[in-house]
Amino acid sequence: MNKIFYALLTAVTFVSCAESYTIQGSTSVSALDGSKLYLKTMVNDEMKNLDSCDVVHGKFKFTGLLDTIKLANLYMDDEPLMMPIVIEQGDIEIHIDNASRTVTGSPLNEKLYEFMKRHDQLGNELAELSHKQSQMLLEGIDEDIINRKLSIEAARIAQQEDSLVTNFIVENFDNVLGPGVFMMVTGSYQYPILTPQIEDIMSKATKKFKADPYVKQYYQIANEIQARQNGLVEDVTPAKAPANATPANENPDSTRNAR
Repeated sequence: MNKIFYALLTAVTFVSCAESYTIQGSTSVSALDGSKLYLKTMVNDEMKNLDSCDVVHGKFKFTGLLDTIKLANLYMDDEPLMMPIVIEQGDIEIHIDNASRTVTGSPLNEKLYEFMKRHDQLGNELAELSHKQSQMLLEGIDEDIINRKLSIEAARIAQQEDSLVTNFIVENFDNVLGPGVFMMVTGSYQYPILTPQIEDIMSKATKKFKADPYVKQYYQIANEIQARQNGLVEDVTPAKAPANATPANENPDSTRNAR
């Protein structure tokens, strides 16, 4: 999920007036005690500190005024803790332990973490297939039978994941979560590409979603690359990835890299 967390940092939407936010945090992770935590968000393609606080006896607190709902991430010094947090009005609570990390207390945060929980469950199901394969081999089951069975299960999980991600983006086109999870999907590619999933999302997209700076730039570049690959335009200069895209380490030919 690391790419998911980092890729979500730059989505922003506007509200009509300044609002206050309060973020109360608790942790049982001893390494965090005595450290300084930062809320960071992307401003003009640069990561900027939004707020900071100290962890004292496992407790910490952020407070402030905000005229823009932002999707930020929690850092310890310069190290990301891979916790996206929607900065919005409300009494937001963060809990960090060795087994889980949660954010509650506001509508968008609860919606985001419910999505992430289900996404993690599908990722765990996919990882479990490797254990199943080893177990079936020990039981003496023919390898071809094993591969056929597990391929069907893997395809089922991939389809569920595609539907989960696509539906979540569509349902959140007009708030920070839609563009944020779109970054999750596209941030693992080495360069902007069009996939059936992306084409499906963009075919349903609202004007506000299409106007999001990251979404707009990504889709424009992806279409330009596709046109060059199809020989429709001359390839003069290499296309550049959107400025806020996460560096990729995965094969861009994969159309389902949200895991």
